[in-house]
Amino acid sequence: MAQRFAFYGRVSTEDNQDPAASRRWQLDRARALVEKHGGLVAEYFDIGQSRSIPWKRRPEAARLLAALKDGPDFDAIVIGEPQRAFYGNQFGLTFPVLVHYGITLWVPEVGGPIDPESEAHDLIMSVFGGMSKGERTRIRIRVRAAMRSQAEIEGRFLGGRPPYGYRLRDSGAHPHPGKAAEGRRLHVLEPHPETAPVVRRIFTEYLAGAGIFSIAEGLTREGVLSPSAHDPGRNRHRSGTAWSKSAVRVILTNPRYTGHQVWNKQRKDETLIDVEDVALGHTSTLRWNDRDEWVWSETAAHTALVDRATFDTAQTVMAGHGRGKVRDRRRVRRPYVLRGLVHCGVCDRRMQGQWNHDRAYYRCRYPREYALANTVEHPPNVYVAEHEVLAPLDSWLAGLFAPDRLADTLRCLHDAQDDRPDPAAAAAGRIIAECDAKLARYRSALEAGADPAVVAGWIAETQAARAAAAGPSRPARPANRRMTEQEIASLVDALGGIASVLKAADPADKAEVYKRLGLTLRFDPESRVARAEVLITSTPWGYGACPRGDSTT
Repeated sequence: MAQRFAFYGRVSTEDNQDPAASRRWQLDRARALVEKHGGLVAEYFDIGQSRSIPWKRRPEAARLLAALKDGPDFDAIVIGEPQRAFYGNQFGLTFPVLVHYGITLWVPEVGGPIDPESEAHDLIMSVFGGMSKGERTRIRIRVRAAMRSQAEIEGRFLGGRPPYGYRLRDSGAHPHPGKAAEGRRLHVLEPHPETAPVVRRIFTEYLAGAGIFSIAEGLTREGVLSPSAHDPGRNRHRSGTAWSKSAVRVILTNPRYTGHQVWNKQRKDETLIDVEDVALGHTSTLRWNDRDEWVWSETAAHTALVDRATFDTAQTVMAGHGRGKVRDRRRVRRPYVLRGLVHCGVCDRRMQGQWNHDRAYYRCRYPREYALANTVEHPPNVYVAEHEVLAPLDSWLAGLFAPDRLADTLRCLHDAQDDRPDPAAAAAGRIIAECDAKLARYRSALEAGADPAVVAGWIAETQAARAAAAGPSRPARPANRRMTEQEIASLVDALGGIASVLKAADPADKAEVYKRLGLTLRFDPESRVARAEVLITSTPWGYGACPRGDSTT
């Protein structure tokens, strides 16, 4: 009886691989292996996915695994090359799933199906996984070594957006013949006629004694466009309302204004998504390297906006905060009991913790953050002391959950629940559905003979949007559901008697109780009154919320 096979393949576009050609030769190898035993009835091919990404997080591989649970229309899976399908220990994590569902795995290097009982087959596949990991490591080392040499010796611009104050200028054909044949060009930074004077002004004013806030306010007052407003097409995620202190600080600390090309300021670290489930793999996180690891070009690579001495002086002043000495920047974790729970009654943003005179305070400095461009009538600073809130708050909560008032409180909590669907989850679902539809159309276009390079760019962009909507690095948030009074009562009981817990609790334990109660406070600076609300839910912690309750520039 002829078997039904599903083909799986993968191609990465990071090193300019041709998706159509790669898919074709992998398919040819797979067909040559299984043509005497059956035919292909399904195809799963990931484009633009790194081999280090586990199967569960590759769109097509995840679709294949989902098909196993739904009752597949194939009997076996065939791959064209094991190094492209499996990386590191991925075979050991994936093959048992196939065995569980009775699906065989065919590999050309084995000459047929992999025998689950064969130690030799298991060893061969483990070797291929190790080879795949070693190949990726060698490629990364070679690429980084080449980039270091190009930045240090040639001073070459290695890509990315030009810093504020510069624009890109064509500097000739690419030195690599193959890339030059594709029309690729080299670029160099040149001063932007509108923004370069602003950069020079910022350095001049800062070294003359002006603070970062003062510089930002002056630029906003005079109507000078901030970096995000100057180039809104590449800064859609920022409001561009005005100059912020962070924008000024980034300019003052960017060494490329000295005319030198600087590389390796940041690195990508791979960190486990979930230490309790290593099979989920890693996620790449950008981190800053120490300054002694930065790679400077040996000579000037483009026109300088400030000289090296001016830049170094600005770094010394910033490190000493104008006092000529470097500050100790070691972070101290303070016990803020109401962390993330206090909102400003004027702008409704979460107030930030501030430690003064050995006590915890919460503040909102909304206008200072956005300089002069705000239309909100807001005091320069809104402060509230934690100790002024805790005592009346604990008394209020203890009264609410006292035995004689507990029944009424539980009834009010039940009636106040919001049983509407989670809007964020619904929006993410719509985005995922749209992305899946686009990926299906792109696959059809690729099979119809469309330009593989163009289609690969579309696919990579769509997969990135889908991954962002799905949020693979955080737990899925359950849909909203109304809790019964009994369920609310059980949660309250689990707190172990709120009055007794709050009376002499450790700050961390007290903060835990407040969070599980769904407590929020809104502080009105005019009346000096904090309004408290409690809303117990089955999922008291949300995922993906901005710590300040908004999206800042």
